[in-house]
Formats: sequence, structure tokens, C-alpha cells
Amino acid sequence: MPLYEHVFITRQDISGAQAEGMIEQFGAVITENGGTVIGHEYWGLRPMAYKINKNRKGHYAMLRLDAPSAAVQEMERQQRLNDNVMRTVSFRVEAHEDGPSQMMQGKTARDERRGSRPPRDDRPARTDDRAEKPHETTTTAPTDKVAGPADDKKEEKA
Repeated sequence: MPLYEHVFITRQDISGAQAEGMIEQFGAVITENGGTVIGHEYWGLRPMAYKINKNRKGHYAMLRLDAPSAAVQEMERQQRLNDNVMRTVSFRVEAHEDGPSQMMQGKTARDERRGSRPPRDDRPARTDDRAEKPHETTTTAPTDKVAGPADDKKEEKA
């Protein structure tokens, strides 16, 4: 059977438990139609790049499937009928990746792959000269009158 990765976004109004329940609900549709759910990930409530149906955020979820295309089409049909699902996308893949997806990997894991930054030894040591000098304040008396072009003309006539 072909392998699929399916991502869907649900409305921000539902709770996280309800969003995870929808993962189970749509996974059951796949198994009823002769497929299997290899794995699933709940990515959480995330901001979107643009508004969809007046929502700025959404609950993201991904399913890794081993199912016939008819099962995937039936799941997508049910998601279109569900008011809580805003967007869906399915990708046919050659093989599923091992481990968590890129969205689930933390910042520390990404930094380890890239390598850490080298220390900045090219800059001289910082000295804090400001602590030695006291801060001088100046005060100015407030003026009631603001000089402007009209005031200059009055002075010329006098």
C-alpha cells in the first residue's frame, strides 16, 4: 500500500484534548477502510501566517499512514464536512522518516545539527567606564512662551 503523510489544522476554539481526539477519530476512518496509522503527532496550537476563517491560530496535527488512496480520500471527505477542520494536505511519500518530524524537534536538537557558534575571541574585553563617572544631570526651566515666526514679526515692528 502507498505511504502518506497527512497534516490538518483545526480551529483554535477547541481544546487540545479535542484536537487529539480528532486525530483518533480520523485514524479510525483509515483503519475502517483498510489502512493503518503508522504514527501521529500533535504539534499544538500554533500561529498561522495568515487568517483562515477569521482564526489567527490553529491546532496542527500530522498522521503517518499506510493506506489505500480510497481510505485517504474518505478521511479527507469527512474532514471537509467537519466544521472544526480548517485546512488539510496529504503527501504521498516513498518512506516515512524515523523519529519525530522537523516540527517536533526542539531548538536544541537543531542547534546540535548545525554546530554551536564559536566563541567571539576577536573582540577586546569590555570595560565599564560608565560606572566610574557619575551621571550629570542638567535642569532647564520651563518656558511658557514658544518662539515662532509670528513672534519675530512683532519684535521687528517695535
